Amino acid sequence: MEMARTTTLLLAAAALLVASCGAWEANIRMPTSLDEAVVAPLIHALRPLLGSGKHAGVACDSWVLGVEAHNVRGWKTVPASCEGYVGHYMLGSHFRRDSKVVVDQALAYVDSLKLSGNGKEVWVFDIDETTLSNLPYYAKHGFGATPFNATSFDAYVLEGSAPSLPETKRLYNKLLSVGVKPVFLTGRTEDKRAITVTNLRRQGISGWMNLLLKQPGFKGSAVTYKSGERQKLQDAGYIIIGNIGDQWSDILGAPEGARTFKLPDPMYYIG
Repeated sequence: MEMARTTTLLLAAAALLVASCGAWEANIRMPTSLDEAVVAPLIHALRPLLGSGKHAGVACDSWVLGVEAHNVRGWKTVPASCEGYVGHYMLGSHFRRDSKVVVDQALAYVDSLKLSGNGKEVWVFDIDETTLSNLPYYAKHGFGATPFNATSFDAYVLEGSAPSLPETKRLYNKLLSVGVKPVFLTGRTEDKRAITVTNLRRQGISGWMNLLLKQPGFKGSAVTYKSGERQKLQDAGYIIIGNIGDQWSDILGAPEGARTFKLPDPMYYIG
């Protein structure tokens, strides 16, 4: 009698799970005998419908987590089997929600500050995938699953059509309103200055203190370049109260800034 009651409860739980899954797919291994229902617990293997692709045995959502946590490093392309997952993530509401969480924390941090108002407080912004989105380009190039092509990407940049990222723009406007000076620090090269300025202004972004681009002939990592530029700001008497980027190389390397914020970007890696 007790075994029958246990089986009934397990079957009811499974039915409730299936009914409540929504966007999830339930792969449920049901007990094959009354004895098994008592001896072994019912195991529910849930997987998101959009995250079922795997790379070297790792689910795509887990791979993206490893990327964002800076545990997966040095990768050249998004795993081919994860192209769909990354595409759905970037084009759907998930990316915007994750970005909102980051920016909400940044805004709360700004509200907590006691600013001096001396004109020396700055906030460093990256540009690509932080202030401007290259998603229109990457959507046509496998969301990072195909090898990077500098020629075609530069052609896209020169169009000056990249849309702004709305969450970052919220932070940018807030900083202007409280007297903090935005500084753009980008891996784009000096020859892209004019089109970058044009693109930013087309997106309603203005009022920055400085736009720092990589000079011709620079040899070194992104961390070396960006930390060096931040050091120059600090040496000039500026206080970097915040720093936001989509790559870990945007925010690593002293001086990082008083507080750093990492936006999601599973499409490419810059070390």
